[in-house]
Amino acid sequence: MIGSDPTLFKEDQVRLAHLQAIQRAGLNPYPATGERTHTLAEARQAPAGATVKVAGRLMAKREMGKLCFGELQDASGRLQIALASPTLAKEDYQFWLKNFEVGDWVGVSGEMFTTKKGEITVRVNHYTMLAKALLPLPEKWHGLTDVEARFRKRYLDLIMNETVRERLRTRSRIIAALRQLLDRQGFLEIETPTLQPVYGGGFARPFITHHQALGADFFLRISDEMYLKRAIIGGLEKVYEITKVFRNEGIDRDHNPEFTMLEAQIAYADYRYGMDLFEEIFESCAQSVLGTTQIKHNELTVELARPWRRLTLVEAVRTIGQVNFDLAGNAAEAKTALQPRITDSKKQQELNAKNSAGEILALAFEELVEEQLIQPTIIYDYPVEVSPLAKRGADPRFTERFEAFALGSEIGNNYSELNDPLDLEQRFIAEKKRAGAGLGEAHQTDTDYLEAVKHGMPPACGLGIGIDRMVMLFTGANNIKEVIMFPTLRPESKPE
Repeated sequence: MIGSDPTLFKEDQVRLAHLQAIQRAGLNPYPATGERTHTLAEARQAPAGATVKVAGRLMAKREMGKLCFGELQDASGRLQIALASPTLAKEDYQFWLKNFEVGDWVGVSGEMFTTKKGEITVRVNHYTMLAKALLPLPEKWHGLTDVEARFRKRYLDLIMNETVRERLRTRSRIIAALRQLLDRQGFLEIETPTLQPVYGGGFARPFITHHQALGADFFLRISDEMYLKRAIIGGLEKVYEITKVFRNEGIDRDHNPEFTMLEAQIAYADYRYGMDLFEEIFESCAQSVLGTTQIKHNELTVELARPWRRLTLVEAVRTIGQVNFDLAGNAAEAKTALQPRITDSKKQQELNAKNSAGEILALAFEELVEEQLIQPTIIYDYPVEVSPLAKRGADPRFTERFEAFALGSEIGNNYSELNDPLDLEQRFIAEKKRAGAGLGEAHQTDTDYLEAVKHGMPPACGLGIGIDRMVMLFTGANNIKEVIMFPTLRPESKPE
């Protein structure tokens, strides 16, 4: 808050005085528009002597006698400007020195030239204020180093950090490339409800809200999957949506309660098609956005080119996790096999609460294997107990489900869709029993969706990709907050 810090308060009073001086001079410090003929990047390409009008935020100001250098920044980059008393009237030059400060948005016009040091520069013959900044920017080297402050004041982070700006531009380009690829392949982009009377499509606790007019509780979606499948039942054969989903869960380097998903449904296809499409999406988007399929992450190089390594879940637990237990055995035998490898007390409690060998196999993978999957890897054939919406495979204990991993994190969940309504009904009953036993993240019974499936659903493959984690992978970010423009944060305590 203004006034909570003596230094900020003093600086603010100085800037207010400069604002008042601008107003007394008959200038509007906040005009409705700013005229420009070139972006700063375009002006840098203009020939010497060309007249340009450019605009941006003043990021540096250096007075050298009768000459003042400045540096403007816009979305395209930075450019030096030079103001001199021979070019400008003396009073205009002095007015600039006294009342224009780093952080202000300004417009200038003049001729392009190159300094003796080789710096491309605008020789200013006219300037105008576009927006007077009443608070200072952080110091270049010491001002915005606190990570929490960077995310909370993302606008300052964007101003001061080109890496952040480029990372978020890359995010936009990835989403555009995704749309182009899917559109070329005949997919139809549709929109599904954010407010849902029954949440589904994943294991997660929802956010609950109340609709006053309808007198009913609704849930912010944890997935749009159930509605995309309704579209498939209705006869649309290839559909997708890139959308926000909301999960009332913890926050860590890989999780934000509000995140972005690509969900797609494809009629007449199974999870093998989904594996191929998943790999194609990552390879194609990397080539389109980055110009390469090789991505550096510190000392690691991740290769996104097809084909990726593929392992069944059982193979992964046996060969990477070094645990070999027979899924045909009972839960007690599976626990005994895994018990010596689980050292964390909370995970021990979680293991003891599991009631099936399939759930224990999935836990073994999460604890012993997942973090070791650095290069892109597809893990497939998950137990039916942890895959309530996936079609059973040739071995009915497993489903035709796969998840993709890179850098030790899941980047997508996908499966052949369960279109047998009788099997689906039994899965819903089993999930309801799990919920009754106190498991908060059981899948909800969606009777409307079950009715839709009873009208006949063709074979279909579902595809889900976490956009935020995809951007982390492409940009080398180590925290999901780095790739979300405005991540979820604990509300800041402020004085009365």
